[in-house]
Amino acid sequence: MVFALQKEIRIMKNTIAVLALSTFFVFSACKKAENNNLNETETAVPEKFTVDSVKISDSTKLSDSLTIKYSSTKLLFPTIKDKALLDSIYFTEKNIGDFSREGLQNYLQKSKNIYFNRLRKDSKEWISDISFSQEWYSDTGMKVKSNTNDYLQIEYFWASYEGGAHDNYGYSERVFDLQNNKKLELKDITSIPKEKLEALLMKNINKTNSGATDEKGEVNNSEMLLVDKIPATENFYFDDKKLYFHYSPYEITAFAAGDITIPISWSELKGTLTPEFTKRMKIK
Repeated sequence: MVFALQKEIRIMKNTIAVLALSTFFVFSACKKAENNNLNETETAVPEKFTVDSVKISDSTKLSDSLTIKYSSTKLLFPTIKDKALLDSIYFTEKNIGDFSREGLQNYLQKSKNIYFNRLRKDSKEWISDISFSQEWYSDTGMKVKSNTNDYLQIEYFWASYEGGAHDNYGYSERVFDLQNNKKLELKDITSIPKEKLEALLMKNINKTNSGATDEKGEVNNSEMLLVDKIPATENFYFDDKKLYFHYSPYEITAFAAGDITIPISWSELKGTLTPEFTKRMKIK
């Protein structure tokens, strides 16, 4: 009788242990599945595109009559990880390597030192000839024009003065395809032949006036042309209605005209726009 009772107790204990162990495995499996689902959800959410910037600005006196100033602003893209794309974005610079905030800040500091040291060295031969107070400078910058349909459009600007009648300045425009991690080229937008595109640029040159005037009043851009043909350069950008080509002073017109922007409407490029670009920009 006692033996039978002990045997029954052992069976009950084993049964309870098995049930407890089974419950543990079921709970663990559910927890693992829950964690997997959580990880899948986290992975599915794309990192939000952000833009920041770093800047450096400094000046020094080379003599009582000459002050030199350096300023530069570089955009910072924490969410862009593709190195080839970053190299393309910073095409105006060479061998940045480190695209972090600290890396860009160090690069700007190095660039400033190179600029100051160059003028300090070069000025030894002529600085005594400067008879009146002057400020020479170098200024470069970047700004986002737009980020629409994963087309990131950036404008680059430079300006400088190192003596002479006036300062100099210029612009570069670049569009980057964030879906395909590459710089957008004209062939990605339109298949229009070069000659026809040049003809459209010439036709539309006066549609955006530079504001230049003479004794007779406003002067058209076409009256200040320095070229027979207007080249379709890589300095382009666009919005939902038009494609724009941006030209710096002296590039196609006299300095008095300033920088020139020539628009070409999507309707003028009808039949030549690529299917992918038309779809992404929702051009009708």
